[in-house]
Amino acid sequence: MKKKIKLLVVDDEAIVGKRLKPSLEKHGYEVETLGNGRSAIERIGKKDFDIIITDVRMDDVDGMQILEHVMAKSPRTKVIIITGYATVELAREALVKGAFDFIAKPFKPSDLRVIIEKAAKELKP
Repeated sequence: MKKKIKLLVVDDEAIVGKRLKPSLEKHGYEVETLGNGRSAIERIGKKDFDIIITDVRMDDVDGMQILEHVMAKSPRTKVIIITGYATVELAREALVKGAFDFIAKPFKPSDLRVIIEKAAKELKP
């Protein structure tokens, strides 16, 4: 049996985690959700995740800071950026800093799953 892919969803809009968690778990992923960047940084310090999905705009610690933290701690982890404020500049900055992909809100869970599946295929053992 292959091991479950561990996902962390970070978004200050509780509805995002609430909607994504059951949808992703149904497809066999182990999913944790957090509502802010500061708790995400703490959690990432305690547990390794295969894929992290994070909103860009959050108070305290934003998605770019989470991305930088993850790239420094665990470069094998894939980070997918989600945002309601999608711009070419923001997407480029995220990708330059090491994000696996970038998706604009609102998105369909199936669109996000396609990106997650691509990221999962690229994970190094």
